[in-house]
Amino acid sequence: MTGRLKGKVALVTGGAQGLGEAIAILFAEEGAKVAVSDINVAGAERTAAKINARHPKAAIALHHDVTNEAQWREVLAETVDQFGALHVLVNNAGIGEGSTVEDTSFETWRKVHAIDLDSVFLGCKYAIPFMAKSVKESGLGGSIVNISSIAGIIAGHNMAAYNSAKAGVRHLSKSVALHCARQHYGIRSNSVHPVFIKTPILDKHVEKFGADEAYAKLGRQVPLGHIGEPNDVAYAVLFLASDESKFITGAEIKVDGGISAM
Repeated sequence: MTGRLKGKVALVTGGAQGLGEAIAILFAEEGAKVAVSDINVAGAERTAAKINARHPKAAIALHHDVTNEAQWREVLAETVDQFGALHVLVNNAGIGEGSTVEDTSFETWRKVHAIDLDSVFLGCKYAIPFMAKSVKESGLGGSIVNISSIAGIIAGHNMAAYNSAKAGVRHLSKSVALHCARQHYGIRSNSVHPVFIKTPILDKHVEKFGADEAYAKLGRQVPLGHIGEPNDVAYAVLFLASDESKFITGAEIKVDGGISAM
């Protein structure tokens, strides 16, 4: 690896598995110190252990309910206390949900928005002061990367809450980008929009059809003919987290195998 994040400290939410795990591991491979947070703290500890086995003391695991405002303050403070700075925030934690507007209960609507959108607001709101201070002191660029979904750009008839929340992440990312630019914080904000990726969010399809058939059925909807791997997304996030993208803010990267071009 090439040290693309050398000297930087990152917080990755939802790091127990799937995209968050892949992102955290890749960040550490590229030189970052990584706080891995998740409500599943045992899973976060497994991810951190994988990192530390290759890069001693490069990762910590933190229990984190991303819908809890007080826990955001605690996790951010602990990250800075342990590593001395915060340069990168990846708001990755999220859940999937599929139902029409008529079939979606208000309870489900609020739960999806709390986890998939409100958490991004809380992360940005409370991380920015820590990041701005770290950027000023270190001279390294700051980056917020919010994991949205292609469902935040392309709607589905049976994804009312998920479409709404992920579209909100896309536009919130732009507002955060403009705010940070206006304040001269040296922090960029962008969103990433994956299509179907081999992560636990597809488990219900795998349980219904079996892995091979489920992935094949989903892959037939994608112009490239297959679904993605976690590292397909992780490398896009790495680019946005690094100073290679220092002139990119308020933008989105689609990791969708061409589906949005149809």
